[in-house]
Amino acid sequence: MNLVHKIEHWGDTHHPKVLDIVRIVLGVFLLVKGITFMENTSYLRGIITDQDVIDVSPDMLMILVYYVSFAHMVGGILIAMGILTRLGCIIQIPILVGAVFLTGIFQEPINTMLWPSITALALLILFTILGSGPWSLDKVLSFKG
Repeated sequence: MNLVHKIEHWGDTHHPKVLDIVRIVLGVFLLVKGITFMENTSYLRGIITDQDVIDVSPDMLMILVYYVSFAHMVGGILIAMGILTRLGCIIQIPILVGAVFLTGIFQEPINTMLWPSITALALLILFTILGSGPWSLDKVLSFKG
């Protein structure tokens, strides 16, 4: 059994049910954030262009904006429903790392969106290790004959 399988097995056997509620709330939060970004792409474009660490072309900027919006919506649904949770979390982690380090820390000393980003990143890492849990579609579908 390799390391990934050991981590998956440990996560599947050590997952309290109350964490499923946290997982669902995280998924809904990411879904709503993705819908908000999709409805107001100029806001997300402004967040990315306001940071001075990286410079991207206008075409790459729009690809990034739509990737972030789409990934938040799809990943949020996967995480909330508890199906392919680890995949949904892995898709989200690079986005949240960017949110924390590129836009959160370098913008202003007191950034109100920094703490939700840090919290979401920590929870994504947690659910990448623990998986979906007992109250999930993964669990329901695994009993299918």
